[in-house]
Amino acid sequence: MAYQAQIKVPATYMRGGTSKGVFFRLQDLPEAAQQPGAVRDALLLRVIGSPDPYGKHTDGMGGATSSTSKTVILSRSSRPDHDVDYLFGQVSIDKPFVDWSGNCGNLSAAVGPFAIANGLVDASRIPQDGVAVVRIWQANIGKTIIAHVPITQGAVQETGDFVLDGVTFPAAEIQLEFMDPAAEEDGAGGAMFPTGNIVDDLDVPGIGVLKATMINAGIPTVFVNAKDIGYTGLELQDAINGDDKALARFETIRAHGALRMGLIADVSEAAQRQHTPKVAFVGSPADYTASSGKQVAASDIDLVVRALSMGKLHHAMMGTAAVAIGTAAAIPGTLVNMAAGGTKREAVTFGHPSGTLRVGAEAVQDGGDWKVRKAIMSRSARVLMVGQVLVPGDVVQG
Repeated sequence: MAYQAQIKVPATYMRGGTSKGVFFRLQDLPEAAQQPGAVRDALLLRVIGSPDPYGKHTDGMGGATSSTSKTVILSRSSRPDHDVDYLFGQVSIDKPFVDWSGNCGNLSAAVGPFAIANGLVDASRIPQDGVAVVRIWQANIGKTIIAHVPITQGAVQETGDFVLDGVTFPAAEIQLEFMDPAAEEDGAGGAMFPTGNIVDDLDVPGIGVLKATMINAGIPTVFVNAKDIGYTGLELQDAINGDDKALARFETIRAHGALRMGLIADVSEAAQRQHTPKVAFVGSPADYTASSGKQVAASDIDLVVRALSMGKLHHAMMGTAAVAIGTAAAIPGTLVNMAAGGTKREAVTFGHPSGTLRVGAEAVQDGGDWKVRKAIMSRSARVLMVGQVLVPGDVVQG
């Protein structure tokens, strides 16, 4: 039997925030994968090493966690007032599909640096020294992200002293502005709160009726109170990810939240939509020890939040979920706002498993509907490897 040789695809392996993934220029993909569809998905699955029943990604670039099984495709933007189009694919670890339903807020921090380094931003927009403003069109959700990327001697500055909890080493700070972050897709009709309420009674089989804030901002997210599901909000990964029954309960909450938010028509569809919505639980500030051993003091945070991504408790916090947290915290009466003390605020610092994060958002009420012009937070990014990723040639035979 004849086997095809491997093909080489130009790629960059990058960390962005507390995630990392494989970045491609659209023009560098094999021709059959330059359009959405089965061939593109097959290529990205093989690059990452999925599906992997062993859960290790030994035969691919993935890291067998939701934070490290990610792919990004970038191209010059054809949209007015934007530099680059950014498409994110969350690759399932153990199933043969790529979820295109949402953004990755962490990898958003790496989009500007990659675009500058790979000629996707006009040279006239890059200062010799200072900050380059990169205008990103997030194609998955149809939103604008503005990245402020530090530049030294005409090149992206990657090293620095900015410390991001959940990342081992310091780097240069990149400020991200998520413009008008309330989602307008997936049947939400443009509403930040698709049910029309800032708090709902969510009936979850096997669990009961839970108070829930279901919000479309950054990424669709279902928030519940930690105490209502038997937790404190101080849990680290092992406490949740080592408990199959707990993970199943969270998936049930997520599926029924997705149904109430209008993201799916039947709960059975949730299994094919792992990336969205997220499910998170919140609690009042308290002292705890982060996974790194860092001591987090209750006096340094406004609330605690734990969130699940792709069926597992995240080791830190997804960037898009941080946008949802900041937005919900700014709106009086949400579960997030109440956990943070119930006062009006334009920024919130929350505790997560790896430490703390601050995110700002200013909410205004317009004709009874809540609007958020933008959410702001700082991340960092770094190129880990530049070169070519190899996959068997038969992967891209359409």
